[in-house]
Amino acid sequence: MSATNCNLRDKVANHTFREDLFYRINLITIHLPPLRERREDIPLLAGYFAGKQAEANRLPKPEFTPAARTYLQSLPYPGNIRELKNLVERTMLVSGKNVLDEADFAVQNTHSPATKSHSLEGLKLDELEKRSILQALEKHAGNLSHVASTLGISRAALYRRLEKYGIQADK
Repeated sequence: MSATNCNLRDKVANHTFREDLFYRINLITIHLPPLRERREDIPLLAGYFAGKQAEANRLPKPEFTPAARTYLQSLPYPGNIRELKNLVERTMLVSGKNVLDEADFAVQNTHSPATKSHSLEGLKLDELEKRSILQALEKHAGNLSHVASTLGISRAALYRRLEKYGIQADK
């Protein structure tokens, strides 16, 4: 199986793609429009990706508010379905919420000019890690066992990071 966003017939005609290779891979052709041309699929795909991510990390499957669904449908998706998948997974993991709203996605969306000042782009890994810990502490009301589990680390590793970032947590 192979995929491209180029018209290979035109490339063969222009001698920029090998004709023998074209016929070797061109058994069955399926045209699938880009995600931006089928916005009605976005809520279904977002729900599917959220379910898979929740299952993989033993988390409850989050719900999307109507505003979140509308926001997701408004994005241009130059990265197509992979971009939607990454946005949903990143938002779930960083927010730690069971109900995701437009604001949760906007903070994680690195392509949105409106949210550039809130973007995680340009932050150092340490700052991202510290933010994740603080959000998990807030979500779990300081329960370190739950925080460690949510972050996918041991309690001992969590204690080291709390010390590293100077985060005081009720033990």
